Amino acid sequence: MAPTHVLRCCQRGLAWIPVIFIALVVCWSYYAYVVELCLFTIPSTIEKVIYLTVFHVSFIMFVWSYWKTIFTRPATPSKEFCLPKSEKEQYEKEQHPETQQEILKRVATSLPLYTRTGAGAIRYCDRCQVIKPDRCHHCSACDMCVLKMDHHCPWVNNCVGFSNYKFFILFLTYSLVYCLFIAASVLQYFIKFWTNDLPESHAKFHVLFLFFVAAMFCISILSLFTYHLWLVGKNRSTIEAFRAPVFRNGPDKNGFSLGFSKNIAQVFGDQKKYWLLPVFTSQGDGFSFPTRLVTIDPEQPTECLQPAGLDKGAVEGSAEQTTPLSESQNHLLGNAFYIEEDHKETDVLKSDESEAITISIESES
Repeated sequence: MAPTHVLRCCQRGLAWIPVIFIALVVCWSYYAYVVELCLFTIPSTIEKVIYLTVFHVSFIMFVWSYWKTIFTRPATPSKEFCLPKSEKEQYEKEQHPETQQEILKRVATSLPLYTRTGAGAIRYCDRCQVIKPDRCHHCSACDMCVLKMDHHCPWVNNCVGFSNYKFFILFLTYSLVYCLFIAASVLQYFIKFWTNDLPESHAKFHVLFLFFVAAMFCISILSLFTYHLWLVGKNRSTIEAFRAPVFRNGPDKNGFSLGFSKNIAQVFGDQKKYWLLPVFTSQGDGFSFPTRLVTIDPEQPTECLQPAGLDKGAVEGSAEQTTPLSESQNHLLGNAFYIEEDHKETDVLKSDESEAITISIESES
């Protein structure tokens, strides 16, 4: 037990090395830009003021979003997703997977669950001993189940998920802005030092190296930033991009997509004035998410899925039901429920000449 505990402590300590490395690079970049470039190299006072103002704005936003991404604790499933004591004891004693699934299904009837495993079973974490909410996954590095888990990022030594995904996107945004501004403003002095148009000084090394580091980080961050913007627009996590979530009617990579504007709002919130600030404004509770509802799910309550005019008795035949859509789901979806089923009705009318005329009516409810 003791060696395992010591090993775990060592792993946690080593996990901070990438974060410390980034912190040291940022501290050096601040010194190189403010002191060596602006104070000792740039001759124009107006140019110094402009550069220092823009630099400090981008620097503050970058550090703020990076801090929030690192130190925001990942959100985990609530107690309602844990098995009650009697069911838990029964589940642990049971050896047959089929019977264990029956126990999980009984508990899951009161939970807002839409996704399943690839085999169609209830998603359960034996490590955390909780029924996994939709889009929740277990992180082996953090040793916990994380709501709407995207990935574990070693550069922030934290799991990126529901609670800090907006902060992570802003961290990529402001780090890209930070590197682009440094590279663009340093370029002319980089060329002058490189061509020996400026006299030799101790600032030369810092200016040359600052441009190379900024350009290198800019290229690497750009690809990651573009990829995650695409994920936000599609309302997918990194995990879901590689493995489509499985609903009761099968896998659907666009199952959580509500349209571009609502996908953006789900991460950044309704109020655009807070979009660029690293404060939590994401919609929802992290436990349940609105879906496209591609087809009528027989296991969902009739008050959520029954379209206007549909016979109530036609939907009430399900044996297993879940709770209605949460307030956050209704807030996101509004009245935009789309059930992509084409109902075709054919009426046969006879004319005076006894000719049969077939009229096909297609409607989307």
